[in-house]
Amino acid sequence: MDKNMKEDLLIIIYNNKGKILGGLIGFLFGIIFLVVGFFKTLLILICTIIGYFLGSRWDIEGNLKKFLDRILPPQLR
Repeated sequence: MDKNMKEDLLIIIYNNKGKILGGLIGFLFGIIFLVVGFFKTLLILICTIIGYFLGSRWDIEGNLKKFLDRILPPQLR
């Protein structure tokens, strides 16, 4: 592949990164669904969403311990 083709390919990928990422995520969940089944895949998806939420709160607040102290009752800490 020459340099010009690589640059064109990178431009196409950059302009369509959402479509490419969405396709890869869909492909990954399709494979997981076929390998482990529907309910286990659903559990993986729910855990991923919870992890994303906690990570985003950590980014926003900067202190995960304070956030967890607010949402968890004292006996779970």
